[in-house]
Amino acid sequence: MSEREIVTVTEAALEKVLELRAGEEDPEQLALRIEVTGVQGVDFSYDLAFEVLSEADADDLPTHVGGGLTVLTPGKDVAKLEGATLDLPSNSNQAGLVLRNPNRPDLGPNATLDLSGTLEEQVQEVLVKRINPSIAAHGGYAELVRVEGSTVLVKLGGGCQGCGMANATVTAGIEKTLIELLDGVENVVDITDHTSGENPYFATT
Repeated sequence: MSEREIVTVTEAALEKVLELRAGEEDPEQLALRIEVTGVQGVDFSYDLAFEVLSEADADDLPTHVGGGLTVLTPGKDVAKLEGATLDLPSNSNQAGLVLRNPNRPDLGPNATLDLSGTLEEQVQEVLVKRINPSIAAHGGYAELVRVEGSTVLVKLGGGCQGCGMANATVTAGIEKTLIELLDGVENVVDITDHTSGENPYFATT
């Protein structure tokens, strides 16, 4: 496997990762694998996990970042992660690590939709690439809960939770888009608990 830096790890983040790795069994044998798992809103979502370096996938790209740590990037995620930086949160009260990534998913009206999967997979594809980019301007997003026959159940989050315009978002936006694009969808039901929304874009009265 060739050496190529995909994700930069700051000194502070490296210290934290090495501290966490030290608590694992045979820590010197472990690499940190950073993988793109999907899309949340207008950003990628990620999974960071320790993995035995000798068992890495053949297409994983290794980067030796110091302290005896190797970062593994799956070949399929190189373009999505190249130029990203693993760091500690800017807020000192926030725990964990943060991945600052200049890359964004291919979203919006010109994004290519893959509608070859199950109805549930197709709904998820439309939510991620069409619907969430449009409501992200209000700080909101929609999550698929499940599909029951021809009914799609969703939950709204962010600025859409507790928003007085949530019903319009579902009926005029989400439902209309899903019905137009997908055979088999007849209606969308919002099962969000809007009473618990903390920062609605349009507050209810």
